[in-house]
Amino acid sequence: MSEQRTVIRRKTNMSKASASGPLALFATVPLGIEELTAAELTRLGAEAVSAIRGGVSFSGDRRMLYRSLLQLRTASRILVQLGQFPCHSPEELYDGIRTLPWGELLTPAMTLAVDCTLRDSGITHSHFAALKTKDAIVDLLRDTTGSRPNIDTKSPDLKVNVHIARNHCTVSLDASGDPLDRRGWRLDRNDAPLRETLAAAIMLHTGWDGTVPLLDPMCGSGTLLLEGVSQVLGRPPGAGRQFGLMRWRDFDRRLWEAALQEELAKAVETLAVPVLGFDQDPRSIIACRENARRAGLDYLVAFDRKPFSETQPCGHQGVLVMNPPYGIRMGDKHSLQQLYRSIGEVFKRRFTGWSAYLLAGDLELAKQIGLKPSRRFVLFNGPLECRLLKYDLY
Repeated sequence: MSEQRTVIRRKTNMSKASASGPLALFATVPLGIEELTAAELTRLGAEAVSAIRGGVSFSGDRRMLYRSLLQLRTASRILVQLGQFPCHSPEELYDGIRTLPWGELLTPAMTLAVDCTLRDSGITHSHFAALKTKDAIVDLLRDTTGSRPNIDTKSPDLKVNVHIARNHCTVSLDASGDPLDRRGWRLDRNDAPLRETLAAAIMLHTGWDGTVPLLDPMCGSGTLLLEGVSQVLGRPPGAGRQFGLMRWRDFDRRLWEAALQEELAKAVETLAVPVLGFDQDPRSIIACRENARRAGLDYLVAFDRKPFSETQPCGHQGVLVMNPPYGIRMGDKHSLQQLYRSIGEVFKRRFTGWSAYLLAGDLELAKQIGLKPSRRFVLFNGPLECRLLKYDLY
């Protein structure tokens, strides 16, 4: 066991990594958009980018870690790998956790939280594994300092992520704090809000580049439009919020500010085309306008109350994107079938020359549109498998 601990210790001295040193990083990602996140990371200059189900592994220096937090639009969290070891039993978990350099990461005055995920392993209860990890960390700190850190599950100074798969344990630090979809501008939400990460994925799939008008005729909270405009302007989605690693002992404030200013300098301020959002619910329009104001985009995105039946194009070409209800927010099946038939009629009669993208949570309802989609993308809205359908309206 002593030889194994020595190997682990050599592999995991994360806290001493310099701005140019390599870090093993992992972005947790909603199902269905892993390749989009991998492409984002590749554009950022990350190394060893590899997408798997539910995430993307990559490597880079501390500046890359900071840039990924600031710029990734489709990821949920960023984890910094601290160490790995075989783990067949609670005793091996406890011993392996104690080999990691917690004294360099934690003081007794700091707070701690642990979460755990398991798959195909001898340890079968995630809560028990999290408690065992916590015990190992606080016991080590108490043995070496005489005091122990407190537990804070809501807002810890250091959040530890333990993943045990096939009796192999990976221990990471959660650099994100709150999930990355919490941009900081969407405080007003309708009854079934679309996560910002999913909205960003939808807009990336549309390929909208700001050269043609953009329209959402059922805009809800305005999330699709605000994410799309933010993408085209190049605004870092993480610029307006705090992150978990800002409370780490080795957080480099100067490097962070340099990375932030570098990303902000790349953004542009104007669009040459209209971006419009309509909704028949006046409360949604109020929420959209407040969200746009907080996002600093109220001068570029216009929201107005209008039923879908009155929707008109704002140019000969453009991109229409929408997330219509599919049984969660609205009426019975017959009403929804009528709605989807009307979507098809409006597409055919008014939007010739446009490309339309519709997130379908119910493919039977989507058939009522009466048009054949040219592309289909599999996405997940929470646990619900959906299709993003593209219609080329010739």
